[in-house]
Amino acid sequence: MMGYTLAPLSEHTGAEIRDIDLRERVDEAMRVRLNRAFVDHSVLVFRDQRLTPHELLAAVSLFGEVFPQHNSRFALPDCPLVNYISNQDFYPDGRRYIPGEGFHTDHSNAVCPPKATVLHAVSLPNRGGDTQYVNMRVAYDELPNETKERLDGLSAIHVYQSRHSTRKLMELSPERRDRVPEAVIHPVVRIHPENGRKAIYINPIRIEGIVGMPEAEALALLSDLLEHATQAKYQYRHEWRPGDVVMWDNRALLHKANGDYDMTQLRYLYRIMLQGDKPA
Repeated sequence: MMGYTLAPLSEHTGAEIRDIDLRERVDEAMRVRLNRAFVDHSVLVFRDQRLTPHELLAAVSLFGEVFPQHNSRFALPDCPLVNYISNQDFYPDGRRYIPGEGFHTDHSNAVCPPKATVLHAVSLPNRGGDTQYVNMRVAYDELPNETKERLDGLSAIHVYQSRHSTRKLMELSPERRDRVPEAVIHPVVRIHPENGRKAIYINPIRIEGIVGMPEAEALALLSDLLEHATQAKYQYRHEWRPGDVVMWDNRALLHKANGDYDMTQLRYLYRIMLQGDKPA
């Protein structure tokens, strides 16, 4: 592999990496360059890949170690470190389960949440199902100084399923529930370990409250931060194509999937997460 072309996808978030087949071997110099591109752009898009689960697992090892996902019901039997995302799953009450609805960051209820999530599009509807990404670093940079001062030193309580969340997650099996912390504490503003930039670190699906703050005040603050951060100017919206491999930085972004498509058409992707460190 001699090189690649990088094409930015927005002013602040996302880059398409061209002229790479992720099944091919990558040398150390290329690995370093790709990892730097990931930190710089927060979302990397590799087009026209056709990877088996095992090939995808090998490809993402360029960026780190695999983070075991919390809900094992979505694991592929022949490659359990790879999960699937599908619009053909249902809650016990019969309602359709749409993975990724509502802005969030993945698995923030872990002591060391995943630094990255990778999706590989296997089957897509004819239209719709975009993923929206919010750059929480730029959103933090443009907060008023008084808000930054207010956030300094605040920590939030993250749980598997916040009682305040309108989106409900699939229940964990008893075995998995015993492996997931009941609650963890993370800063509301975290510092990226690789570039030192600050980002708002909130998760409407997981946050139960803010340490030492009355519930009503905490919920109002979190709502204000979410409203600020999800302005269109901070977003990159990814329109999926078959064969896309997309990876994003959970340390710097929120994301959400859109269920705005014909549910009789299959949406099916492979998913892998990569191990991160404790937010600081």
